[in-house]
Amino acid sequence: MNPLFKLFRSKIYTALIMLIIIMVIGVFGYKYISDYTWVDAVYMTVITITTVGFSEVNPLDMESKIFTIFLILSSIVIVGYAISIITEYILSRNNFEDIKQRKMQKKIDSMSNHIIICGYGRNGKQAAKKLLAYKKPFVIIEKNKEVIEKFGDDNTPFVYGNADEDETLIEAGIEKADTLISALPSDADNLFVVLSARQINKTMNIISRASQEASYNKLKLAGANNVILPDKIGGDHMASLVVIPDLVEFIDNLGIVGERNINIEEIKVEQLYNIDNVKTIRELELRSKTGCTVIGFKNENGEYIVNPEANTRLIPGSKIIVLGRPEQIQKLNSEYNIA
Repeated sequence: MNPLFKLFRSKIYTALIMLIIIMVIGVFGYKYISDYTWVDAVYMTVITITTVGFSEVNPLDMESKIFTIFLILSSIVIVGYAISIITEYILSRNNFEDIKQRKMQKKIDSMSNHIIICGYGRNGKQAAKKLLAYKKPFVIIEKNKEVIEKFGDDNTPFVYGNADEDETLIEAGIEKADTLISALPSDADNLFVVLSARQINKTMNIISRASQEASYNKLKLAGANNVILPDKIGGDHMASLVVIPDLVEFIDNLGIVGERNINIEEIKVEQLYNIDNVKTIRELELRSKTGCTVIGFKNENGEYIVNPEANTRLIPGSKIIVLGRPEQIQKLNSEYNIA
């Protein structure tokens, strides 16, 4: 929590405690000084503190009048203090939120080739965690204000609003984004997001979550490049743990849980050498230079080759997938200045 808010919160608690104390003093004072009933004592205390001007329950004697004067003067100070603190807190909070939002929007506007995650539920959080580990810039669209207040920070930029509205997508920088991940719980909502996103950005990569298999083709027709069925993947994964448990466990270990545990990487060939002179995988000598092994190749048409030959030519627009220990991947990134 912001230190300013902590300070205001402590002042508000102080003001509330003072109000309660003056209320208790008033009730007990009228009860025992004026010999009122408890209800009459509470009534007299409330109308005195709030200065509403109603007449007293019974005529006041000298002692009761002196006590009332003390109560009025004390309550004016305490109530005035409480009102000023609460008003200042509300105004400061609104100003702070506006400043914070403008700062965040300025950061989002400066982004390009970033990823937009729609929805910060279970799937959205997993996607954000992996993108953070790979140091990929991303923006999250979330309609739950409490989620934004809880998780929003400089490393996790949020846009408040519905992801299926064009204005919200534009705020998230969809026109300059590279990829959109729609991870909303409802297939209908994901369909609207995909339709809207594809209309605004014709070339971006769109990945959508789907709960029902019947939604797969609809989302593809709407413009999604990839549709993920988490329940189906989960079931296949559990069955694979029965059939080929060791292999699945090994593949699971290729996943990342933090910045230092990356052991598989996809790299554009343009990042590895001057493409004016086309090289082969052998000529890169990645194994000898970094310890990493090339386990896959994706040509300019998007076709994958598993365990490519050493004489495979790395033509412009293609990519390679390399495998290595975390320290070898780090060496690869530093060797070729891969961000």
